Amino acid sequence: MPTISDEDKALIKNLYQFKGYGARRLIAEFPEKGWNRGGLNSLISKIKATGSTDRIEGSGRPKTARTDDHVQEVEELASSQPEKPQTHLSIREISKETGLTRSSVFRIIHKDLKLKCLKRRRAQELTVANRQSRLVRAKKLLQQYPAHDVSFIWFTDEKLFTVAAPDNSQNDRVYVSAAAKRKTFQQTVCCALIRRSVSPSWCQSVSLD
Repeated sequence: MPTISDEDKALIKNLYQFKGYGARRLIAEFPEKGWNRGGLNSLISKIKATGSTDRIEGSGRPKTARTDDHVQEVEELASSQPEKPQTHLSIREISKETGLTRSSVFRIIHKDLKLKCLKRRRAQELTVANRQSRLVRAKKLLQQYPAHDVSFIWFTDEKLFTVAAPDNSQNDRVYVSAAAKRKTFQQTVCCALIRRSVSPSWCQSVSLD
């Protein structure tokens, strides 16, 4: 049975209260809705008893996993402490720590805390001064190679080397607000071509997600 929308509930309520429409009459008047008699009878019974189509407070299955205490506990484990960065736990680790199922931890993080998971990526952010200095140095380097010796030169950004031990970035993730956006870095790629007496050069900024 299709879910009855809030607009349809308001329509059903008005037709029942002011015109006395029952489930059978509603199905006959609106066959395109695909309503079920059992669902309409339940809704009409609720309207008859409470005068409203809203969910009765306290009805339904009570929460056993997504309680306030569990939400607070998961929030502390999913977020790094200010004095101890990168101490947040993964969903699997939080599940083992709290005894909650992984699906419950996932729902708490995404539905109750409104957080989303982002992967950390190492990137080099170039300022306007960095790009200008690279362009100047590339042009100086071109002057050392005459056109009759070298017909083609291609310049690109160097690799970001590090002396730190390699790590698995697949597991390096952090939870942020669902409204947060990924930061975009500008990366400069410089190219220079030399062919006979023509030596054009250009620099272009490329956005890296």
